[in-house]
Amino acid sequence: MTVGCIIQARMGSTRLPGKVLLELKEGKTVLNYVINQLSFCRTIDKIIVATTTLTEDDDIVNFCKINNIEYFRGDAKNVLDRHYQCAMKYSFSTIIRMPSDKPLLDPTVVDDIVEIFNSNSYDYITNFLPSTTPGGTEVEVFSFESLKKSWNDAELPSEKEHVTNHMYNNNNKFKIFNVTNKEDLSRFRWVVDRKEDYILVKEIISKIDKEPILIKDILELFQKEPALIEINSHVDKDEGNTKSAQEDDEFLRTKK
Repeated sequence: MTVGCIIQARMGSTRLPGKVLLELKEGKTVLNYVINQLSFCRTIDKIIVATTTLTEDDDIVNFCKINNIEYFRGDAKNVLDRHYQCAMKYSFSTIIRMPSDKPLLDPTVVDDIVEIFNSNSYDYITNFLPSTTPGGTEVEVFSFESLKKSWNDAELPSEKEHVTNHMYNNNNKFKIFNVTNKEDLSRFRWVVDRKEDYILVKEIISKIDKEPILIKDILELFQKEPALIEINSHVDKDEGNTKSAQEDDEFLRTKK
């Protein structure tokens, strides 16, 4: 059994263009931090950066080449297909999906969720349905069989863009489990989706001098410096989901 982590990366973010290669610390980009945090996981056999075939994403490929990181290039819009083709190429039996805007993901959380997945017969497991974890520490783990079934059956644009939507939209076909924290921490956010998020994450990294940086480290910092939380407190967390819902509605209208 091969556990592969697929990092989904592109330069063309509409809300914060080129965010994956923005510098968080001298010489270290958002993508550097994602990969470095994941390197502390005990449960991952291989890490692949899955980008697109678009010319603008040559920068991500060059980053990977310079840093000796394996990469895969696939469809720009059909991210489900990109993940499926990547998992096929590397013969992954279990896949961890990790967007590239989570530079402060917690490797201990990743390991905990993979271990729950491995010791049960789930098709898909996550920690955000609903979320009790800070934005930027979400994890998704699923079997190759579930990915293949989604790839075969998915029709909605949102299911092709967001990879796992087909799984949790069809919980009658997939055995799904959601991991919850004892304390609801979903009010916190350190995903890099907006300029304000980027400013906050830079501040966190400048103030915590350790590797890896864990959830508890950031919460301790917030206790000492609560003003940091206000930097991105007004950001709309649901903007991306709203856009996807509109695209699905349009797809269903034209299909009739």
